[in-house]
Amino acid sequence: MRVFSYESLYQFVYQIFCRIGCPSSHAAVATQNLLAADLRGIDSHGIARLSGYVRLWEAGRINPTPSIRILYQTSSTATVDGDAGLGLVVASQAMQIAIQKAQQVGTGWVSVRNSNHFGIAGQYAMQALSYDMIGIAMTNASPLVAPTFSTERLLGTNPIAVAIPAGTQPPLVADFATTTAANGKLEILQRKNAQAPLGWVQDSTGKPTTDPNALKKGGALLPLGSDREHGSHKGYCLGAIVDIFSAVLSGAGYGPWAPPFVSFLPLPADPVGQGLGHFFGAMRIDAFRPVEEFKYHMDKWITRFRSAQPVEGYERVLIPGDPERETEAIRRLKGIPLNEMVVEDILQLAQKMELNPPVSVAIAH
Repeated sequence: MRVFSYESLYQFVYQIFCRIGCPSSHAAVATQNLLAADLRGIDSHGIARLSGYVRLWEAGRINPTPSIRILYQTSSTATVDGDAGLGLVVASQAMQIAIQKAQQVGTGWVSVRNSNHFGIAGQYAMQALSYDMIGIAMTNASPLVAPTFSTERLLGTNPIAVAIPAGTQPPLVADFATTTAANGKLEILQRKNAQAPLGWVQDSTGKPTTDPNALKKGGALLPLGSDREHGSHKGYCLGAIVDIFSAVLSGAGYGPWAPPFVSFLPLPADPVGQGLGHFFGAMRIDAFRPVEEFKYHMDKWITRFRSAQPVEGYERVLIPGDPERETEAIRRLKGIPLNEMVVEDILQLAQKMELNPPVSVAIAH
């Protein structure tokens, strides 16, 4: 593992997005949103995905200069067309529309079509925090997940994120896939040549497997809960809800018609919509109760849950967002560690795009 400063990675990623034709403002937003994953310790969705975006652009599936527009709207809702832009950019603008509507009428809800992979959902939910709002973000994704009792891959990892402001305590930020593990976690295991835990994936016949390459052999990711006895039908329901809110509602490709993230796989021959879909919500706290009153009770909620008695072997009880927030503080100070395969990918990308690669500041031990 090599360690890189956030600043050096920022400059490199920004230049890559500029190289593919993004306006400087879009490149800055895309870079910030992509690297938010690395800062928060969600290494599967950060710079490790950068070359994938470039390949999508090379395949003509990403428009670096999109005309993002509202197709339908009411005072509190909107449907947005992302014009095949970077999801990292489209999502930020769509969430801002939700926030603006919430400022006017209390809540704002935006469904998006014709977009692409947007990184981590939590980054967009957190946009609402500085406005004293609750933020909600979700997206559908490449169909890699088998519904409970199925061998077919019909859903994506379909994450849900909710960010809730507090007073003196940090905000509560829940950001999770509706699968037992995201595909990026399998990619990390592949780079480490390690086995997957049971319950993450199934093989092509539907049997549990620990092979991290199972998807390449016709297998599938499993819904949250792994098997029905442990609640996979609940994970399946959550993934279905995200797919419908994000794609059926907006006019994006849904279920098995969602476009794949990898550029070498063909787009569906019989599309039912355009691109990937997202869904965003913003809820003004003072539309429900006074802000300071709410924040006082959020602080009380957070403090009480953190003080819960931990089970033997664990030092403390966490609230959603604690691990990511603590990781971000460390990585901003000490740098971001990258797997050697990711580093090699960056070096190849730098050579192809005729850019100087970022320089590591240390070796992780």
